[in-house]
Amino acid sequence: MDSISSEHNQRDEERPEDSVLDLKNVPVLTPEQEKKLWRKIDLRIMPILSLMYLLAFLDRGNIGNAALEGIVTQLDLTGNKFNIVLIMFIIAYCLFECPSNLVLKAIRPSRQVWLPGINFAWGVVMTLNAFVKTYPQLVGVRICLGITEAGLFPGVVYYLTLWYPRHMLQYRIGLFFGAATVAGAFSGLLAFGIGYMGGMEGLEAWSWIFLIEGLATIVVAIISFFGECSTLLVDFPETAKFLTPEERAFVVWRKKYDNSSVGEEKKFAAKHVWAAFQDWQIWLHIPIYMSIVGPLYGITLFLPTIIKSFGYNTPVSQLLTVPPYIAGTITLLVFAYYSDKLKMRSPFILAGLTMCLIGFSINISTAPDGAKYFGTYIIVMGSYAALPGVISWLGNNLSGQYKRGVGMALEMSVGNLSGVVAATIYRSRDSPRFIFGHAFELMFVGIGFIFVPTVMFIYKRINAKRDAAERLARERGEKMQYSYQELRDLGDRAPDFRYTL
Repeated sequence: MDSISSEHNQRDEERPEDSVLDLKNVPVLTPEQEKKLWRKIDLRIMPILSLMYLLAFLDRGNIGNAALEGIVTQLDLTGNKFNIVLIMFIIAYCLFECPSNLVLKAIRPSRQVWLPGINFAWGVVMTLNAFVKTYPQLVGVRICLGITEAGLFPGVVYYLTLWYPRHMLQYRIGLFFGAATVAGAFSGLLAFGIGYMGGMEGLEAWSWIFLIEGLATIVVAIISFFGECSTLLVDFPETAKFLTPEERAFVVWRKKYDNSSVGEEKKFAAKHVWAAFQDWQIWLHIPIYMSIVGPLYGITLFLPTIIKSFGYNTPVSQLLTVPPYIAGTITLLVFAYYSDKLKMRSPFILAGLTMCLIGFSINISTAPDGAKYFGTYIIVMGSYAALPGVISWLGNNLSGQYKRGVGMALEMSVGNLSGVVAATIYRSRDSPRFIFGHAFELMFVGIGFIFVPTVMFIYKRINAKRDAAERLARERGEKMQYSYQELRDLGDRAPDFRYTL
């Protein structure tokens, strides 16, 4: 900003990034050239990330399909046993999300096999899931699945923040997370087909679901190990060999000065981790995250059961889970595109919450089954379309790579505890109306309607104060004295930082 003069002595404060990539001589690209560059990056990193997450979501959600294919009966999952199986996965998942992001930053994500490695690990666990014989074995395998899957989602989201400017981020998270909605559709189709394999080689249909989907995950993990030799997963922009030196310099420069006049802090220090735990934003964003993830987990895990309660048989119920996810994928991409275009997150989150409100209200009512099935469309569309916006919103408003990495993982790990609740509220004894479960989901939605406007108000107020201070300083001809390092340390608290609404 014009009113901010950064006193900088090159002898005292060297900028190592400039010396590595010559950021003082960044090429000037036309809008068309820049668009072509980002498309090149998209085609390189997005397909494999999306495929990995598709398989992750397929592997965690297929237990809902397995429930219709006899796992509940075969393993005697009476009472709350099935819900406990779901809960143990989520607890393990939450506990290991935050540490994984620090590991990802410390090592290279592709050749040093962190993301492909955990991909391979949960593929093996999912394959073993096919051979469980007792309830305790199933609980143990689900805990291992939660541990091995925990690093993928927060890791990839954080990874994308290292590549894309903040107002290009939600569409990429939308492309990546859209794989989850596609997984929901695939899950129903695969379960429908695999259901006819029951009895082959002495395995039940639910065992075949776990076995086939687990082996597919292992194959993708093995392929992704060779990222540097193919068109698959690559490391950070600074070391991306598929880009020319000029392209690397432009991407690093574009991201470096995306939300700060001096670039954001990259070096690790314990104070950045502590700053994330102290930041008010994270603790207000967690309830927002919960308000979307609660409904999302609930509908993902229990959609086949809810649809079957409408009176359909198992094969038809599996197939009827597909259309809502197709609609959800389309809605998600539309929301993500316009959210980046308008550079706003909160209106689209509120729209998603409104859709969930409508969908759950229909399903808790005495409406005909056809109307309730339509309500499941609205729930899937709203919850899946809103989540990338929730994640992007916090990622846009945290500055400093380690602070952002810890902050986003903290949001997800604590926020995903709402999934523990969602895994327990759809009880078999409440079928067919599931009033208790739908009412709890409406409570989550209500929390979102309280916290989203609250955070919007606070962001607007802070932005207005910073605008006023800058305007007053400019009118008085005053200069605010900050060194590069002081502004980097301030991060999103710096006077030139503006929060995304």
